[in-house]
Amino acid sequence: MIKVGITGGIGSGKTTVSHIFEALKVPVYCADMEARKLTDVHPDIVAGVKKLFGNDIYIDGRLDRKRVAALVFANKNLLSELNSIVHPLVKEHFNNWVKHCHAKCDYVLKEAAILFESGGNQQMDKVVTVTAPLELRIKRVMKRDGLTEKEVKDRILHQMPEQDKIRMSDYVIQCNDKDLVIPQVLQIHQLLLRQS
Repeated sequence: MIKVGITGGIGSGKTTVSHIFEALKVPVYCADMEARKLTDVHPDIVAGVKKLFGNDIYIDGRLDRKRVAALVFANKNLLSELNSIVHPLVKEHFNNWVKHCHAKCDYVLKEAAILFESGGNQQMDKVVTVTAPLELRIKRVMKRDGLTEKEVKDRILHQMPEQDKIRMSDYVIQCNDKDLVIPQVLQIHQLLLRQS
């Protein structure tokens, strides 16, 4: 079984691409979504996050994500410390998900915005980067998350440059207003099936 990472900058379209793979019956593990769940319930993560930000960072047992975002996007060291608390446990959760749920599949996908930054690419056999023009990414995120242009640009600045991700990837999917996405996904799907 092949493990395939799918990544891309914020607003690139990686979730849309992941949904297309899911429609092809490929199991998709959404690392960002699982990390959000784990930050609310995993005792080691909760303890680490409280130690980093203080006990009041949780309100009624839920992480105050808006406050955390404001703090970590203003301080790269805090972002690195937070990632060092969360990502090892997300990696472990992914490995268990593969072993217990999907060991007999031809391949599985792990969707992660910061796949390279977290070192998650090292446990993948192949990596797909989804890319889109910067202005389109900004518009998508402003509409989706209700953020200002400045807030989106700040988040983009804290991610690895898109060209670096492309350079380290096996496949690239253009998710813009010109290129059709489904044929690109189908081509990669066929290549991965042949390799499994």
